[in-house]
Amino acid sequence: MSSAIECVKKIIPPYQDHLPTASVFAPSNIALIKYWGKRDETINLPVTDSLSISLGNYGSQATLSRAEQGDAVFLNTQPVDKHSEFFRRAQTFLSLFRPSPDFYFKLEATSNIPIAAGLASSASGFASITLALNVFFNWQLDLKALSILARLGSGSAARSVCPGFMHWHKGMALDGSDAYATRLDVTWPELRLGLLIFSDKPKEKSSRLAMKESVYTSPFYQVWPECVEKDLEQILPAIAARDFALLGSTAEQNALAMHACMQTSRPATVYTLPETMKMMHLVWKARRDGLPVYFTQDAGPNLKLLFEAKHLTDVKAHFPELVEVRPF
Repeated sequence: MSSAIECVKKIIPPYQDHLPTASVFAPSNIALIKYWGKRDETINLPVTDSLSISLGNYGSQATLSRAEQGDAVFLNTQPVDKHSEFFRRAQTFLSLFRPSPDFYFKLEATSNIPIAAGLASSASGFASITLALNVFFNWQLDLKALSILARLGSGSAARSVCPGFMHWHKGMALDGSDAYATRLDVTWPELRLGLLIFSDKPKEKSSRLAMKESVYTSPFYQVWPECVEKDLEQILPAIAARDFALLGSTAEQNALAMHACMQTSRPATVYTLPETMKMMHLVWKARRDGLPVYFTQDAGPNLKLLFEAKHLTDVKAHFPELVEVRPF
C-alpha cells in the first residue's frame, strides 16, 4: 500500500519558488458510469473504471497564496472553522505539497454549486486546488499527473481537472500510478444536462462512508464491477456515435444499480427523497409519451437530466425548475 506522500514525491519537482498568488477554476463533473467503491482508501484507488461529463461553468475556483502564520481557509469569502471537516480535509491535502513545515497556505475557495449535496462539490474543489498548486509552484504538470494528484484529495476529483467527457481508469498498480482520468476526444454541442435540486443541505452520511458500507455489506456489490464493465462497453461507443438514447438509458440504469447497492447495505443508505422519486416517475412518463429524456443520480437526492438541445422547450415545460447546463 502506497501513501499519499509517496505518490506526491514521484510527481512534483523539487521546490524552487512560488508566485504571489494563483487562481484556477475546475468544473464539477457528473458520473454517467459511477465510481462506487475503493480498492485502496489511503490514496483513493477505485474498484472500477468510471466515466463522467463536466458541468460547464458550474464548479469551484481556488485561489492560493502564502500565509504568514498558520493555514487559513475561506469558503465563499467566509473563514472556515479550523475544527470543521472542510478545513481538516483542505489542510491535509495542502500539507502533501508544503515545501517546509513553516510554509503556510491561504486558500480562498468559491463554489457556485451546493456543498456536499451530491453535486460533486468535493471533486471540483480538490481539482481546483490541484490546478492552482500547479500554477502557484510552476510545476507545469501534464493532465495525467494532475489527475493523480487531485485523486488524493477526492477520488472523483481525478475527473474534474479537465472539461468534457473524462474516463477514469481504475489501474492495477499498487501505487496508483495508472489510476487517472483521460479526456475523450469528443465534443457533443447538442448534449444538455439539467439540474433538479431538491435539497442544498449537506448529506447526513458522507459518500465516503456510504461507499465503504456498500463494499463490505451489500449483497449486490459483488456484481457491481461486472455491471460497470458492461455499461462502459455500451456507453463509450454511444458517445463516439452520438447515440443519445443508448447514452441516456445506460447512464440511468447505472445510477439505479449504484443506489441499489447503497439501499441494500447494512445500514442502508437512502439519499432519495420523495421529491426525487416523484421526478423519476415524471421522467419515465415523459419518455413513454415520446420525449427523449433520462436521469442520473449521484450520492445525494438531486437529479441530473440528460437531453438534447432541440428538446429544451419540451423538457422545461415538464420540469420548469430545471437549471440548464451546457457541457460543451
